[in-house]
Amino acid sequence: EQPIFSTRAHVFQIDPNTKKNWVPTSKHAVTVSYFYDSTRNVYRIISLDGSKAIINSTITPNMTFTKTSQKFGQWADSRANTVYGLGFSSEHHLSKFAEKFQEFKEAARLAKEKSQEKMELTSTPSQESAGGDIQSPLTPESINGTDDERAMPEVTQNSEPRAEPTQNALPFTHSSTINKHWEAELATLKGNNAKLTAALLESTANVKQWKQQLAAYQEEAERLHKRVTELECVSSQANAVHTHKTELNQTIQELETTLKKKEEEIEGLKQEIENARELQAQRDSLTQKLQEVEIRNKDLEGQLSDLEQRLEKSQNEQEAFRNNLKTLLEILDGKIFELTELRDNLAKLIECS
Repeated sequence: EQPIFSTRAHVFQIDPNTKKNWVPTSKHAVTVSYFYDSTRNVYRIISLDGSKAIINSTITPNMTFTKTSQKFGQWADSRANTVYGLGFSSEHHLSKFAEKFQEFKEAARLAKEKSQEKMELTSTPSQESAGGDIQSPLTPESINGTDDERAMPEVTQNSEPRAEPTQNALPFTHSSTINKHWEAELATLKGNNAKLTAALLESTANVKQWKQQLAAYQEEAERLHKRVTELECVSSQANAVHTHKTELNQTIQELETTLKKKEEEIEGLKQEIENARELQAQRDSLTQKLQEVEIRNKDLEGQLSDLEQRLEKSQNEQEAFRNNLKTLLEILDGKIFELTELRDNLAKLIECS
């Protein structure tokens, strides 16, 4: 799209609720341009307020631009379901915009008529070919079907013999597919048989090895049984020695227990000493930090008093600013009231005219 005419105006839209009052969509005068899309042969009115499109209206042949005053005009856009209004700085700008609107509206009408003529020209040969050759695949009837054909579809004679070879070829294709499937299954079974044979040979070798190990374990068990019998004979002689040894072991265990307790007490005392040293170091550190905090607290108190003075001064300035603002608002309310009366008078004049 390329801009072909531009002007500046205040943009309004009709209030969607009341359908009577105008709502401003731009805070100040903005650029309103006519655009032409050469690919689609379409004319559009576009206006941007920053990055926001406040007007995007496609000109159609049934649109009408109406001058409601010397500097204000409007048109209705049924696609956007709204009415646009433009307020110009002079009557000349309004007249120029209206002339361009009428010009591009006429161009849109001619473009629509040309497109309809092209569609009629392209549809006419298709209808002639449909009357001359019923079986032509390029006619609309052959593609979409006529009303009678869509209501009661029929199978032509040419389609029946073409369906028979396909139906005869189905069993052959199906049988070849089954043969391929069984060949694949047979190859899979052969592979599984070879794997099972190898696993059986490996299991036989493992059974022989396990029998040899079982015999060795039995011999070792007999040897250990004989050794246990010999030790039982010797144990009757060593009962007295064993009793004395047991008493000594108990005494040693008691002494070891007492020693462990003393060692634990010593470790506890060492830990308490270390904790006392750490607490002393922490106390010294906290004392130093407390002094630093007291110094910083004094500095903060000074800063706080300074800030309180600044805050009081700022509050006074703000109060004065509020008073000035109230005065300005009262003046602005008066101006707005005057403008409202002026607008009502203009509206009454327009209704009377």
